[in-house]
Amino acid sequence: MSADEHRSEPQDEELKGEDVEAADEAAQVPGEEPDVDTALREQAKQFQEQLLRSQAEMQNVRRRAEIDVQKAHKFALEKFVKELLPVADSLEKAVESTEGHEAEGELVASIREGVEMTLSLFMNSLEKFNVAQINPVGEPFDPQLHEALSMVVAPDAEPNSVISVIQKGYTLNERLVRPAMVVIAKAGSGPKVDEQA
Repeated sequence: MSADEHRSEPQDEELKGEDVEAADEAAQVPGEEPDVDTALREQAKQFQEQLLRSQAEMQNVRRRAEIDVQKAHKFALEKFVKELLPVADSLEKAVESTEGHEAEGELVASIREGVEMTLSLFMNSLEKFNVAQINPVGEPFDPQLHEALSMVVAPDAEPNSVISVIQKGYTLNERLVRPAMVVIAKAGSGPKVDEQA
């Protein structure tokens, strides 16, 4: 082979390489990208969606944690309040036990006055921490706040209303800590039905 022929072979190979690239470009439809680019874009889109979902889930977790912390602060005293309620009950019973004994002397009157002051101070302290007393005498029976111990025929009272409170109930931040133990009025006895008939 002559030197001219050797020179033309590399040019022919270069032309062939350019023809192959031109053929590849011609095979692609205008506006379409190679499969690799499409796959990468889809994968990037999936990663972006996963990122958005993860961010939304983290926000939800934060919100739930904040709500749990608020509830913990708000109702942290519930066990403590439950332990203090028997003290309030005892002080109320002490005041009730001195009723009608005012004539027995100055000692009973001074004891009653001291217990009433202690009870008042104690109840004021509970109120500072949003503990409210439930004393539903005369109110309609509410199973959410009251526990019925018995039903009594009471012609003076409206049926299903509370006629007496055995033990007062309490709420903490409007959440029931202890229901009120009550006696409910029932409708007067109507005409008796003969059960043997």
